[in-house]
Amino acid sequence: MKGFFTICCISFCVAIMVGFTDPPRNTKGVEQAVLFYKTQSEVFAQSCVQLQIAVAGIRQDRPSTIENARKALWNCRINFKKIQFFLEYFFKSASLIYNKAPKYEIEEPFMEYQEPIGLQVIEGLLFENNVEAKKVDLLQQTGAVSSSATDLNALLYDFKADDKQLLESIRLELIRIITLGIVGFDAPLLKSGIAESAASLEALQFVLKPFLTADAKHSDSVSKYLAASISFLHSNQDFDRFDRLAFFTKHILPLQRHLGLLIKELNLELNTTGAVLNYDAGDIFSVDVLNLTSFPHEGKPDSSLVQLGKQLFFETGISGNNKISCATCHDPAKYFTDALPQSIAFDGHSHVQRNAASLLYAGFQYRQFWDGRAKSLEDQVRTVINNPQEMNGSEESLVALLNYKPGYKTLFDRTFPEGKGSKTNTDKVALSIAEFVRTLNPRNSMFDQYMKGDTTALGTQQIKGFNLFMGKAQCGTCHFAPLFNGLLPPFYNVTEVEVLGTTKTDNLEKPEADSDRGRINIFPISFYEKAFKTPTVRNVSATGPYMHNGAFKTLEAVVEFYNKGGAVGLGLPMSNQTLSAVPLKLSKEEINDIVQFLHTLKDSVTTRIPLPQRTTTNNINHK
Repeated sequence: MKGFFTICCISFCVAIMVGFTDPPRNTKGVEQAVLFYKTQSEVFAQSCVQLQIAVAGIRQDRPSTIENARKALWNCRINFKKIQFFLEYFFKSASLIYNKAPKYEIEEPFMEYQEPIGLQVIEGLLFENNVEAKKVDLLQQTGAVSSSATDLNALLYDFKADDKQLLESIRLELIRIITLGIVGFDAPLLKSGIAESAASLEALQFVLKPFLTADAKHSDSVSKYLAASISFLHSNQDFDRFDRLAFFTKHILPLQRHLGLLIKELNLELNTTGAVLNYDAGDIFSVDVLNLTSFPHEGKPDSSLVQLGKQLFFETGISGNNKISCATCHDPAKYFTDALPQSIAFDGHSHVQRNAASLLYAGFQYRQFWDGRAKSLEDQVRTVINNPQEMNGSEESLVALLNYKPGYKTLFDRTFPEGKGSKTNTDKVALSIAEFVRTLNPRNSMFDQYMKGDTTALGTQQIKGFNLFMGKAQCGTCHFAPLFNGLLPPFYNVTEVEVLGTTKTDNLEKPEADSDRGRINIFPISFYEKAFKTPTVRNVSATGPYMHNGAFKTLEAVVEFYNKGGAVGLGLPMSNQTLSAVPLKLSKEEINDIVQFLHTLKDSVTTRIPLPQRTTTNNINHK
């Protein structure tokens, strides 16, 4: 119990210290927002007390008491969502106690443990088979949340903010609703995401009133789409059947676009996301919504680097035997994979440990490789070149290449004019190839065309599949929009790793545990046992076989693995599995619909990436 209250106290103190001490400017909306927060935080605190009371009354032999506790949690979550936009933005550290992920997390690079606490943990406990057996844990959790909530108004001591900050908190909340709220990220078992999203939007509707004036030309559009979004949510409360695609295209994405125009019109723009988010983009599905240069990189964007990198990508002379290029395992014709379970190793007959993931959209990640051991694309290229099992290259290999093909030396000198000793040849190759890989972001799939307004791009079955993917099937709770990878919204500043318990084969009738230990080989911490990066599912229909070990031959098998609840759902022991072990209960028809949607994420890539003329280099002397 001591640990819970230590977290509460630390969060409270940090939130106070974060205070906004600059003189307030443009604060016509802040005062109303503060009054709203004061009122709603008290309502939230009361609902936390009611949740604690309901939990205290739980008896396993009286199912109604468990149901009452779940209803109390539902109510508590609804009230939290009304203040989330304010709390998450202005008092981030204090907000962690309420809606933190229900699993142990580690803050890298400091390797600090973050203990599971809050409403998501309570949800998981309330859906255990024997809830009463978890009553002590439930009372600890509800006690920590309730005691902390009573002091929420104290966070406003010496609080100062301006309208720019307030409006950014609102636009970030819209992203939360689109990418997390309606997909059920916070409460996948309670399935309160639709009601929570409505509560969030109603709060924003009230707080935005001072900005929706007659003299602001985008005011009417914001009011219209905000009201329509709320109405649509209230009229469609069934989480599993909710039409998310209609909600996106007809209501909340137009709202997001018009809110951005209103903020620009009022000259109240502010971006505190480190420029990861591009607020000039229309909405979260706009091609340019994420700023590629904000992701890890060692050089600066340069067209000459891209051109050199494209040529080197297909150059076998960078390998130790003049036979292997990047394209050997990442063939553009195969969507930058090799279509093998594991790639063939340098010796030509054995295999490397893992599947060669597609390089498409690889630039939008904070870690590379399945276990996330490379911190940048440049680091990844260097690692592959120098790995004896992969390319087995070296500085000596590259010197031989430059001597054999003097044209490369001219290109290198032109691209890196700063002098001979500033970078190694390996570094120059890594910088060039990495910059080329960063251009592999087509975003021209049928799904993208639909989101741009072509309503003929998707059929009925594919639309059903999208709604299942983002709802009942819970795919969108790990593969986040818009890239459907592990970039965590709304700040997109973390690449998540997950423990799925991926099996050795795709025979789910006789499941066997896979031996690959994943990220724990990089950081020997128990929570990283069998943890792997969450890849994008864009182009997944063209990049099988699947999973880190290439063990799953079809998308249907992959979806069925999730449908059964991963390793634990299949009956294999996996104490740290982050994937919910609760079966999704998807029918064969629903699985097929999801697969059909996944096919719509296939880009047209080979026509956009011309292959340079290949040159045989077998005569390079690497000795």
